[in-house]
Amino acid sequence: MIFQPKSLDFQLSPYTGLTRESWIEAGEYLLTGIFQNIKSIHDPVIMPRKETKVTYPHQNAEEIQKELERKAEIFEGLARSFFIAAPLIHTKQEISICNFKLRDYYKEHVLRACTKGDSNSVGNYDELQELTGNKEPDRAFQQTVETCALVVCLWNCKEEIWDTYTREEKDTIADFLSNYAHANTVPQNWRLFNMLDMAFLAKEGYPIDEDIMREHAQAILNYYAGDGWYRDGHSFDYYSCWAFNVYAPIWNVWYGYEKEPYIAKKFEEYSNELIKTYGDFFDQDGFTTMWGRSNIYRNAATSPFDANMLLKESKANPGLSRRIASGSLLQFLTREDFLFQGVPTLGFYGQFTPLVQGYSCAESPFWLGKAFLCLHLPAEHPFWTAQENNGTWDKLEEKQIKETVLNGPALCFTNHKANGETILRTGKVVKNCNDEHGMWNYSKLSYNSKYPWESAPSTDVESQQYVLKDLTSGNYEKCNVTFWSGMKEGILYRRQFFNYELWKESHWIQALNLADFPVPHGILRVDKLRLYRRPVSLTFGAYGFPDNGTEISRLEKGNGKAILLKGHDFTGREKQLAMTIYEGWDEINFLRSKETNPDSENSIVVYGKLTRRKQYGYEPYIMISQVITKESLEDFTEEEIFPIDSVTYTDKEKCGGYGPVEIAFIDGSKKAISFEGMEGNLYI
Repeated sequence: MIFQPKSLDFQLSPYTGLTRESWIEAGEYLLTGIFQNIKSIHDPVIMPRKETKVTYPHQNAEEIQKELERKAEIFEGLARSFFIAAPLIHTKQEISICNFKLRDYYKEHVLRACTKGDSNSVGNYDELQELTGNKEPDRAFQQTVETCALVVCLWNCKEEIWDTYTREEKDTIADFLSNYAHANTVPQNWRLFNMLDMAFLAKEGYPIDEDIMREHAQAILNYYAGDGWYRDGHSFDYYSCWAFNVYAPIWNVWYGYEKEPYIAKKFEEYSNELIKTYGDFFDQDGFTTMWGRSNIYRNAATSPFDANMLLKESKANPGLSRRIASGSLLQFLTREDFLFQGVPTLGFYGQFTPLVQGYSCAESPFWLGKAFLCLHLPAEHPFWTAQENNGTWDKLEEKQIKETVLNGPALCFTNHKANGETILRTGKVVKNCNDEHGMWNYSKLSYNSKYPWESAPSTDVESQQYVLKDLTSGNYEKCNVTFWSGMKEGILYRRQFFNYELWKESHWIQALNLADFPVPHGILRVDKLRLYRRPVSLTFGAYGFPDNGTEISRLEKGNGKAILLKGHDFTGREKQLAMTIYEGWDEINFLRSKETNPDSENSIVVYGKLTRRKQYGYEPYIMISQVITKESLEDFTEEEIFPIDSVTYTDKEKCGGYGPVEIAFIDGSKKAISFEGMEGNLYI
């Protein structure tokens, strides 16, 4: 059953109707799904899971690993469901769900998780090291992540739970937290977990090592890449938002403003930098785009708006913040496929195994409970009292586009008024050449808020990815590394390498120079081959299209060829996609696929294909294509499907081997694409 809010106010919230009471109802809806799977108040939050091969507990793991995973799952279930429960406990102290009084349940299980010898003990750091034979003295454990969730939740319902423990019970929990807080962690966003553990302890009067705190804080500060985003490992993704830009503001309030004012001021500045543009990361409906790892956390991506409001000088717009948070909440909770036996699936919408990672368990999706931290803001806070507004979307005119370019994290996102979609183009991507999962998450050329990424529908075609086939060896290669060259005269330039490996010189790696720019309904590409070896064939696929009965048409005009898809997504929403190919391509076709699309069981991918046979022949280098979409079945105009009037090359052979390529459009506008100078301006 989907979430159906009872409390609606379209005067206060003209876009979603949701109010603070609606959010409380949403929390109760999710918690009901959880607690219907728990038999006794003494049982931990262990949920049924539909997927059993990728996620943990891993059935074929060795016994010690199974024990580690059993303990980690207990803690994930407890701490992450507490994200949802804690603000409700504070707001409605006597709240019961499925005849479980939440305050009593979490008070018992928090203490038991931290108590050595209890059947539900999750083990402190030293115990887990002993369990593994101390073979890896610098190892970190999943429990470190959940300790941070735990202290945030204890803060959220401090009077109802933490303050009701005896001194002895508090000491038991504090000892457990301190053991993780001062132990090894992962050198990226995990440092924040240790920082918040220590900050909570210090706030409650327990001793901490301030040098360790300062070491972690300076490291986090120096992961900052600009524009509000932090680099987390090689990549940029939502961890910059739901980790760095949620935990850092909380740390400021608990510890930083008083103890480390310089660092706290920087964290505040960086949070406000994110907020300047982060509203435009979401589409006209407030939808979150499926991108990066841990997509099972879904609308947790909206949590930085709330966290920003904790700061001394918050810059978040409360009406826009609530509109986005509520829109993204409805994006997921109003789908029939969102829950499995009452629990959010291990997917983006329904169960979708291609996006799932081995570090997740059935309880991991409750990280989306971070979105519910906004309920700690009192009813009179502007987040709840301001009228919803839609930011950029309220200001754009018909068919207008707003483009945001962030060179620090190499992100370019466009808001398209014509279809209400937000399209993200990324760079600075480094993945192992065998990491297909990582390429789906990071290496696709466009990520669309209304077309979640599709996994491999076939060996030689990928959605929003180039696939190269060596016709001599028969081997297939995909782009695992994306360099960023930035924006120039309205064109975004990037380079992708196929099967990039550090030991190879780049001249011995097949590559593409990429140039693309937005049009009202999508993106137009003018890419260039950068090959050293032929013969090859190459394909490029459009977004995966949900196939619930699709009308397919082929169209031609001049040297342009297009395939048009009309249909509906899983929810019945009207969808339309057109892919057009021009110069450089040999053919356009489509294929049908099953279980590779997050929205629907069946899908269709339209793709272009070309072949280059001469090792050193001067053949066409430039490939021009366009993918446009609509959230209605209203016909595209001929000009929208075939927008190009002419293409002018510098070289007389009209292959685009050197010099600018000028695109003249039917509407009279022009774009000049020039790859010269890219070599000295590539960033990773």
